[in-house]
Order: sequence, then C-alpha cells, then structure tokens
Amino acid sequence: MLSHTLILEIGIAVGLVALVGLISNRLRFSVIPFFILIGMVLGQHAPQFGNIDLTFTESKPFIDFMGRLGVLFLLFYLGLEFSVGRLIKSGKSIVTGGTFYVALNFCSGLLIGWLMGLPFKETMVVCGMMTSSSTAIVAKVLTDLKRTANPETEVIMGMIMFDDLFIAMHISFLSGLILTGSSSFWTVAGTSLLALGFILAFLILGRKLVPAIDRILQEKTSELFILVIFALLFIVAGFSETIHVAEAIGALMAGLVLADSQYIKRIEQMVLPFKDFFGAMFFFSFGLSIDPMSLTGAVMWASVAALVTILCNVASGYFAARFSGLKKRNSVDIGFTLAARGEFSIIMANIGKAGKLLPVIQSFVVVYVLILSIVAPLLTKESRNIWNAIFGKDNVEKKPVKTLADLERQARK
Repeated sequence: MLSHTLILEIGIAVGLVALVGLISNRLRFSVIPFFILIGMVLGQHAPQFGNIDLTFTESKPFIDFMGRLGVLFLLFYLGLEFSVGRLIKSGKSIVTGGTFYVALNFCSGLLIGWLMGLPFKETMVVCGMMTSSSTAIVAKVLTDLKRTANPETEVIMGMIMFDDLFIAMHISFLSGLILTGSSSFWTVAGTSLLALGFILAFLILGRKLVPAIDRILQEKTSELFILVIFALLFIVAGFSETIHVAEAIGALMAGLVLADSQYIKRIEQMVLPFKDFFGAMFFFSFGLSIDPMSLTGAVMWASVAALVTILCNVASGYFAARFSGLKKRNSVDIGFTLAARGEFSIIMANIGKAGKLLPVIQSFVVVYVLILSIVAPLLTKESRNIWNAIFGKDNVEKKPVKTLADLERQARK
C-alpha cells in the first residue's frame, strides 16, 4: 500500500532539485553536478523528520522511473537536433578532428581500464564514459561565455555531433556485450549486429514514414499532437529494449526520424520542458543511488582519468584547429570545452549497472563526472588566460594609424 506522504516526498524532491538549480544559475555554473550532489547528500544517510523521509525510500521507485524517462527525453531531443547532413557539410576538418577526439579518448579509456585491472566488459564501459562529452554542459558553457559566434564553436559542435554518432554505435555494442548476459562471442556479435541493423533499418524505413507521420500530425490539437509524438517515442524505445538494444538508442532513433518532419520546431518546443524536467530528475535519481562512503576507492583513478581526458582533449583540439585553419590558441578553447562529461557517461554506467558489472564502475563515474563537470567549464572560461600564461600573447603586428593628412595624400595619388 502506498504511503500517504508519497506525493509530498516527490514534491520535496522536485523542490530541492529546483533549489539547487537556482543556486547553480546564480553562480552561472552547470546544474548537472548540483543535481547529482543533492541526490548523494539526501540519499542513504539523510535524516528523517516526522513522516518525511529524506532518503526517499517510499518514493525512490517513482523517482527512478522519472530518471529513466529523463534518459529517453535527453536522447530523443538529441536526435531531433542531430543532422547527418550537417555533419557531412561541416567538412573534412571536423571529421578529422572528431576522429582524433574519439580515438585519443577511447584509447585513454583502454589505458585506465588496464591500469585499474578491470575485466573486458567494465573496460568497454569506461572507454565509453571517457569518450562521451556532455552536449548539455558544452552548449550551456558556450552560451554563458557568449562564444556561440566564435570561429572555434562551429568546430566544437561538429566534433560533438561526430562524438554523439560514435556513442550511439558504442551503446549498441554495449547492449550486445552486457545486456544479453552472454559470454559467447557469437551471441554478443549477433546482438551487436542486430542493434546496428535495427538502427540502419529504422533510419531508412522511418524516414520514408515521415510524410505519413506529418499527415497524422496535421492540424491536430496540442493534446493529440503530443500524444502521437510520445506514443512513437515510447513504442520505439520499448521495442528496442525487447531485442536487447538499449532503450536510449530507440529514443535517439525516434528523434532522428522526426528531425525530418515539417513540424520539427513544434516538436522541439513541446518536448523541451519534458527533457529539462525529467533530465534533472535523472541526475538526481542517479545521485540518490550513490553512497558517498563508497567513493573513496575510486577518487584516485577518477582523478587520473580526468587529467588524462583533459590532456587528450587538448591534443584533439590541436589537430581540429590545425585542420580547420584556426589559430593554435583555439586548440585549448576546443579541448577544454569538450572535456566536460555528464549525461552520456552516466547512461553508460547505468548500462553497466543493469548488466551487474563491478560496483566500482558506479563510484568511478560519479567522481569522474563531478570533477570534469566542475573543472571543464572553469578551464574553458580561463582558456585564453591559460594560453597566454604558458605561451604568451599572440604577436599581432599593429599597423600605424593613418591621420587625416595621410588619407588625403593617398586619395590624391
């Protein structure tokens, strides 16, 4: 029987998430670490005041379900904004920079997994965590620092898109490797190929269905419009889970298909509030599942991994800047901005949790994400000062200022 304080508990949880969100906005900082931290603080060791249980024991299954919806909406919204055509138009420079970015970070994951002595499955999860930049944090940082019009921003967003494409493939691989629970090579390979086949088939067939979907959406009331969109999202995500493909991939595919709809702007406007709300609950519910006392064993390795990530990202930023014809100092702008880790690292850690992998993965990702979600925005803000402190200011030859007499003489010639 449900407790009579259930709704109140959920209301308090949402209120606390809103409170730390207000604090983070006042500090002009990413909200993701705040959402995780408040969940950790209120989790397993929180006090109880009368009938109010701040461990949220009664309401945790509902909060976890809201977090699960958060994953779907985050990936669905990413799919709506993703464009393979835009990636192709971005040119060779972004593809080259993105390849270096993925290769360096993935190899760093292999290195950390080997140093930690992790089995193969856990190492593959760590590789995914260390390769996946946080689209949410990157977009917020660029907006807050008013760098959206800078020349390096186009390269950053192109590399993010390239990385997201790789992460989608990697999640499908992890689905076959972990979620099936099989150790057979052929079973894992078959499930992974099934996931890739599902993605390709859905993209091909789904895009052909877009005109029919648009006809269904035509002149519909807002209630029917959003019911049709949500039905498509949940059915596709749920079906993908039944064939051992992560439900997040199904949500991403649904978004990719609807990205070609003529109603894309209306869909984005309707989905955005749900993405923001359930996305916040996703990070909060993840924090609730973590016991702060269990993190001590992962602090050293997560700190090393964070440092390696920053160095690899600056290196990939150097190559991206070089192939894009940008200045060398833009390499630190690109590298520090892309170093942020968040939602996708946690999603892959949750896949590991669902597959009953070693608990150290959860502890590792908490410390790793907290470090980079805090440090990366700070480094991005100070990237120009850091470059100037290490390499000195760029020597720009100043042209002499022409006087009015000089201009008159030039005009008479």
